[in-house]
Amino acid sequence: MDNLLPIIFSTSFAYSVLRVTTPILFASLAALISDKAGVINIGLEGIMLTAALTGVVVSAFTQSALLGVILAVIAGMMLSLLLAYFSLNLDSDIILTGIALNLLASGGTVFLLYLIAHDKGISISLKSMVAPEITIPILNSIPVLGEILSGHNILTYLSLICVILVYIFLYKTHLGLRIRAVGENPNAADSVGISVKKIQYLALTLSGALAGLGGAYMSMGYVSWFSRDMTAGRGFIALAAEAMGRGTPVGTFISSLIFGIADALSNVMQSLRVPAEFVQMIPYFTTILGLVIYSIQQSNKIKKHRRKQV
Repeated sequence: MDNLLPIIFSTSFAYSVLRVTTPILFASLAALISDKAGVINIGLEGIMLTAALTGVVVSAFTQSALLGVILAVIAGMMLSLLLAYFSLNLDSDIILTGIALNLLASGGTVFLLYLIAHDKGISISLKSMVAPEITIPILNSIPVLGEILSGHNILTYLSLICVILVYIFLYKTHLGLRIRAVGENPNAADSVGISVKKIQYLALTLSGALAGLGGAYMSMGYVSWFSRDMTAGRGFIALAAEAMGRGTPVGTFISSLIFGIADALSNVMQSLRVPAEFVQMIPYFTTILGLVIYSIQQSNKIKKHRRKQV
């Protein structure tokens, strides 16, 4: 404990929190947009994993980080459209379809990696590009704040900007109003001429784009390679973060930050000779604890609402 506290209250730890929060935040915002339209994107894990592989492969062959990120986003959108087609057009259960998508991505990415580069599980032979890091002028020279906020990957800054953009999109635009209307009462939205299916298609597509950015960061920012199941449950953690954030962009950001702290803490504890099994469970234990707290809060709200009705 004496060795742990100085590390936690250091600028390097705060810097790492923002770094590991980035993919969770992208995926949480993706979950938020689809949830607002009344559809749950359970396939976030598989979408991120596919986007991560796409970014590595495209950037390795084109030697362009920008093209790698763009194609990763497109891959995320295509998988979300596939999820939308099966669930909205073919009436399959969206939860089961999302789980199938995750399982397909888990094995399919390894198979595709072997076909493309003959690598087994990790992209050793692919010289992929990495999204650049940005040093912010003036802020970089400010003690403490500069060490925490400056020098991050460009996708980290984009994830923070996306929190603002998603808020503006959902609450300040006509299309955002339609998405929220469809999620709250699809029958009422349909009665005033809003195409529920079209709006849900759009929400899932935007959700896939954000999840694609999270996947691209995992393989082109967090590390510079692709490895099997490298998302390590972050798609599911993002769903929990969105639920804890009570369906708001700011709340989603705060809850994502909490999970980022847990993830960063597990990374720190690996260097302190803490048993690996304990370290690995920290992010997932935090997820379960967060969902328990969220469930208790929701239960109390329902009880209060029933008392008022009585």
